[in-house]
Amino acid sequence: MDALEEIDGIAALQEPVRRALYRYVVQEGREVTRDEAAEALEISRGLAAFHLDKLAEEELLAVSYRRLTGRSGPGAGRPSKLYRRSLRQFDITLPPRSYELAARLFARALDGSSGTPPPSLQEVARGFGRNLGLEARERAGENAAAGALLDAMQVVLEGYGFEPRRDPDGRIRLRNCPFHALSAEYRTLVCGMNLSIMDGVVEGLGASGVEAALEPWPGMCCVVFSAA
Repeated sequence: MDALEEIDGIAALQEPVRRALYRYVVQEGREVTRDEAAEALEISRGLAAFHLDKLAEEELLAVSYRRLTGRSGPGAGRPSKLYRRSLRQFDITLPPRSYELAARLFARALDGSSGTPPPSLQEVARGFGRNLGLEARERAGENAAAGALLDAMQVVLEGYGFEPRRDPDGRIRLRNCPFHALSAEYRTLVCGMNLSIMDGVVEGLGASGVEAALEPWPGMCCVVFSAA
């Protein structure tokens, strides 16, 4: 998810009444009505409805409709609007970090539940990167030129927090490592994983004459793309 969208979602909780309503719904651990929320906070039903709907717009709350009378058919009344905590997850770090992605790659490399030997971390990372490259290739469009492919690659990698930027010499440097804290302690492991991801990106992208290489630079990711 785009970091700005996540910031907007969190900013919705800045309003005190809205924040209190969100806390109430979360603490209840069930679906609540507008009337229940208004009574709990000692505010009007209209004010409660306004802020609950704002929280739903930002996907902080999920909405459902259900008749609370237990009756159905004509005369049963309109369904009540109910609110509960949504499944949307907010995870904002500046600069972008993605330790969940690292955990997923590590878990996939360690998972032996299929009954066959698990793949190596390098294989898992390369396969993930290959999918990113294919995504970029699809974004660039059929018969895209090499420049368009690289532009699309930058967009996709930007979405994962790598912050790719072109140097004056034309190389593409990744200015952020989403796994920074891990790389500080396990540099060889994480940098090797990053290189495997980017090797997969090049493979999926299918752009001739481009390669990924390790080139550590303080405060940046250790991988740079350059002409082969």
